[in-house]
Amino acid sequence: MTDAITCDFLVLGSGIAGLSFALKAAEFGDVLVVTKRERDECNTRYAQGGIAAVLDPRDSFEAHIKDTLVAGVDLSHDIVVELCVKEGPERIKDLLEWGVKFTPARHDSEGHPDLDLTLEGGHSARRVAHADDMTGREIERALVEAVDRNPRITVLEHHTGVDLIMLSKFGGPERCGGAYVLDERGGKVKTVLARATVLATGGAGKVYLYTTNPDVATGDGIAMAYRAGAEIANMEFYQFHPTCLFHPQAKSFLISEAVRGEGGVLRLPDGTAFMKNHDPRGDLAPRDVVARTIDLEMKRTGSEFVLLDITHKPADFIRGHFPGISDACLKFGIDITRQPIPVVPAAHYLCGGISTDLHGRTTIPGLWAIGECACTGLHGANRLASNSLLEGLVFGHRAAMKLGSLIHDLRGEALPAVPGWQTGNATPSDEAVIITQNWEELRRLMWNYVGIVRSNKRLERAMRRIQVLQEEIRQYYWDHLVTRDLLELRNIATVAELIVLCAMNRKESRGLHRTLDYPQIDQQLRYDTVIRRGFTPRLRAV
Repeated sequence: MTDAITCDFLVLGSGIAGLSFALKAAEFGDVLVVTKRERDECNTRYAQGGIAAVLDPRDSFEAHIKDTLVAGVDLSHDIVVELCVKEGPERIKDLLEWGVKFTPARHDSEGHPDLDLTLEGGHSARRVAHADDMTGREIERALVEAVDRNPRITVLEHHTGVDLIMLSKFGGPERCGGAYVLDERGGKVKTVLARATVLATGGAGKVYLYTTNPDVATGDGIAMAYRAGAEIANMEFYQFHPTCLFHPQAKSFLISEAVRGEGGVLRLPDGTAFMKNHDPRGDLAPRDVVARTIDLEMKRTGSEFVLLDITHKPADFIRGHFPGISDACLKFGIDITRQPIPVVPAAHYLCGGISTDLHGRTTIPGLWAIGECACTGLHGANRLASNSLLEGLVFGHRAAMKLGSLIHDLRGEALPAVPGWQTGNATPSDEAVIITQNWEELRRLMWNYVGIVRSNKRLERAMRRIQVLQEEIRQYYWDHLVTRDLLELRNIATVAELIVLCAMNRKESRGLHRTLDYPQIDQQLRYDTVIRRGFTPRLRAV
């Protein structure tokens, strides 16, 4: 046995879902937040567009629900869509109370909301609250400051989850009792015991060669939950953002959906606008349509990029609405008031993840999942722009409130003693090049074979190679002491396998999953793709 860190609520991840949960859950008990880098380094920080909610009297819940269901291509769960939309305005109030400073309304005419609301692709009304084009940064700033003021919340930076601690009692079902966590700077794996463990680890964009996500987005929570036996769903639905800055020196810089929402036009390198030729909604079509269209035009013309042009708008308008994008592009020699922006699609958002109920509970007792790592049923086959921050807030709140109602019972049982982390005969790594090689190979094969457009042959090739890489990684993992790089490699290999398995089992093209072998939607396949370790993938009716 070993000394362990104990807490009521263990949260892995420090984005909008994890920190909003922590702030709410701190009303009921002590919270420990574990994060891989600094506390503000997460996907949330890089969200540009904003958060969708019905805040204008000219908008309606019904319209937001309909837009979400249309984007989800008949796979969104109606009850989840309704609760997220209807709880949205209250969650915006939470953000305001925590100190988030959204861009105020630019007009004083009667009937306008207090906040400036922008329009994004797939939305039928202006309902996206934002902080200029740096919404995520502002939300993360406010949440971090609120967490730092709360004495019941402790944050461990530079700590990475290794595996969940699974417990069984009297032969009953296993439950989660916490996690083993690597202290990267101390080089030690710590044991953390908790009455409830909440995965809020975000997405997995680094499984692909090109992504808008930061380096931390390696699917850790999903991989940990899968290894522990949790149910995972809809991993085939990976959203590719259509407009990532194309520049040799730019790393994963996103050009917000709002640029098209405010009039930006996609053009071929010769200046020809092309979206109207593919979809009647033109440049305001949903992201999956736009990403596939750009991919098609790039392949057709042989171009490495397309252009996003908003130069027809006044320069003051452009700088006022997109100061962050304008400044970032200027650093690369692009003046967006006079020059169109070269862009390419990139992996952006995972619509699948760990299956949860309406409160964030997973299929493993004691384990909860919220935010991008969870599959709640909100997004279906395609996420509507700016619904992701909304989902993180709504389910962070719902999980905290549910756990608050259970805390008395949870404290009725003593936290168990468990063995500390065993290193066995593992030795420090002397061949880090193996990690680098496998990392790059995984990401490239996922991009080439399991990207925007797939086929049976591509998926089969990907799976064969992933299995070989996993065996190499498994051997390396048991032979050497764990490091963050090794843990992340292990996790993206697991996530890659799950994406391919789910994609192989969806025999249609729907939303974000487009396959050459089954080019049409099959109306008989309104199912979630469900996978669990040791079991054959299955379909579950929506």
